[in-house]
Amino acid sequence: MPSKTLHFPSPRHLHSLYGGQEENLLHVERMLGVKLVTREDWLKIEAADSPASDNPKSRIENPKSPAAVAVTEALFAFLNDARAQGMTIRTPDFHRITDGFARGEGEQMRALIDEPLVIATNRKTIVPKTLGQKLYLQSMLAHPVVFGIGPAGTGKTYLAMAAAVSALLKNEVERVILTRPAVEAGETLGFLPGDLREKILPYLRPLYDALHDMLDAEDITRLTEKGVIEIAPLAYMRGRTLTKAFIVLDEAQNTTPEQMMMFLTRLGEESRMMVTGDITQIDLPRSKSSGLLEVRHILADIPGIDFHTLSGADVVRHPLVAQIIEAYDRYRNPIAGENGAEEKP
Repeated sequence: MPSKTLHFPSPRHLHSLYGGQEENLLHVERMLGVKLVTREDWLKIEAADSPASDNPKSRIENPKSPAAVAVTEALFAFLNDARAQGMTIRTPDFHRITDGFARGEGEQMRALIDEPLVIATNRKTIVPKTLGQKLYLQSMLAHPVVFGIGPAGTGKTYLAMAAAVSALLKNEVERVILTRPAVEAGETLGFLPGDLREKILPYLRPLYDALHDMLDAEDITRLTEKGVIEIAPLAYMRGRTLTKAFIVLDEAQNTTPEQMMMFLTRLGEESRMMVTGDITQIDLPRSKSSGLLEVRHILADIPGIDFHTLSGADVVRHPLVAQIIEAYDRYRNPIAGENGAEEKP
């Protein structure tokens, strides 16, 4: 019976490849038709007696052939290389990668590792930490208009801004425009102290914070004064045509359908747009619908526009943040089935 033993630098190193969860190894056995045995710093792969081909997601027809063992070896080689590039392997990513190898998509997965996606800015080099973030960045590089949708902490806005700054530094665009709707202000805006800029600043502060992570304060001031970098409320976009620009719309769940259409139609020649938002944090009045919820149904089939969804698996803040998001998902969907699909009554 075909078998292969893989050795790793330490038990901790091996555990990091499958998220330290024994259930993940069982998932590999089911999907790829192998038997896995781990001891200390090694992993033994054996062809299993039960065929993986019983699983409709698997394309491995003869699990007792060397192919099943070879695919599993390639899977762990991929995981090892991904780890070396700084990727944190969590259970959802592990399942997504394993399922991809089972479907015969190993080469496509491998391309993500063989061609590392890195964003260079003046202050730091930014590397996507999860598979979802890698695919998100890949989408940004391939499409003029990309929607990044996901919960807090998944890096959807941060990576979009990093891509914008990188494009500016490479002279791929002539300016960067960052915008958000100031929905939270509502009718209270007039009661805040200061001029209009000072009133709106709190709603744009997260964009400034991310920008200071990537550029020196002096550069931000200089580029802002020249209009090369512009941070403004969404209302300031009306009536403009934005050419040779990288435009990022953040908190897009708080746009109305009319505002979303207005923003998207500002796109000029040689420009790129990123739209980010979290559909679980809509602050609009109940009488108004969210433009981010509507737009996917309208533009999903247009070439050049891509929708990328990030999940709790892509959260790169404190580990508790991912657990908080998962707990809220369970609370909001109490009748979810074992596979995460809602059961019908």
